[in-house]
Amino acid sequence: MNVLVTGGAGYIGSIVTEHLLKQGHNVTILDNLQQGHKEAVLSPAEFVLGDIYDANTLERIFRHFRINAVVHMAADTLVEYSMTDPKRYFHINLVGGISLLKAMLEHSVNKIIFSSTAAVYGEPHSTPIEEDHPQSPHKQLRAIQANV
Repeated sequence: MNVLVTGGAGYIGSIVTEHLLKQGHNVTILDNLQQGHKEAVLSPAEFVLGDIYDANTLERIFRHFRINAVVHMAADTLVEYSMTDPKRYFHINLVGGISLLKAMLEHSVNKIIFSSTAAVYGEPHSTPIEEDHPQSPHKQLRAIQANV
């Protein structure tokens, strides 16, 4: 399967890529390297420097690599940015996500894994965080607001 990993040059993205490669999948990574590192891109994964909100880049990737599935991890994950620079946060996370979904629809790709931040859990009671862990994002937001 040809898998696009957005944000694949980050820590978690590189681990996901490693597992996909070990399972025999072809992996293409799209990352703007704002939080990721080119050195984290594992061979033989293909690397494309770019943004998920760039429709032309997405079109080239889906057409050239014949993508069958997406693991979406490209986003601003620092909740602080949602408070200090909401326009940037909105553009990257929402507009970028919509651009990615639009490209998927245009290329009949209907398989996606969406990775989100664990910030919704606030300060975890235990790790690893399980699916049924209590959510308390307001605690974390209040702490961020106090520091901004």
